[in-house]
Amino acid sequence: MSKVNGKKLAAPVLGQRGKIVQKFGTVVDLPLGLTPEVRLESAENLNQLLVDTMSLRDMYKKHHWQVSGHTFYQLHLLLDKHFEEQAELVDTIAERIQLLGGVTVAMAHDVAERTRLERPPIDREEPPVQLSRLLEAHELILKESHDFAKIAADSGDDGTNDLVVSDVIRTNELQVWFIAEHLVALPVVNAD
Repeated sequence: MSKVNGKKLAAPVLGQRGKIVQKFGTVVDLPLGLTPEVRLESAENLNQLLVDTMSLRDMYKKHHWQVSGHTFYQLHLLLDKHFEEQAELVDTIAERIQLLGGVTVAMAHDVAERTRLERPPIDREEPPVQLSRLLEAHELILKESHDFAKIAADSGDDGTNDLVVSDVIRTNELQVWFIAEHLVALPVVNAD
């Protein structure tokens, strides 16, 4: 510790480590009107949705940086807009997990281990491949979202059901529409 004239300075204490206050895969008891089993199942499902959404968010940023071609400007802006919307979903999903008394997946290496999305190559790909990859990721997230929403509804977890339906499904469906329209085989200059 640093001292000046024999007095301690206000300096950060570095290198601290301590005990874990909550294990991943558990829920703490909160008075939410839901059983611990329901909250744990919802937290587990939401963590899967979280890691897949984080992967999709990052895929949008990758493709935003690496897109090319005659629609570069439009796609560059669209992919960044979708990135921002996915980033909002990440925060919303993570907060719901914590609200249920769970622990969120948060670090990139944990996300990479748990995501169900296909990992894109580190290389730069053609725009149609980038967009197809995004649509496949959306479809996986939408399928698991429908399953998770039904599980939450059946167990009485209306808050999780509402989040998944109102936020996750609706955002992903709209993004699918915007991306899919870029893969329609229409002539660019001359009509058939």
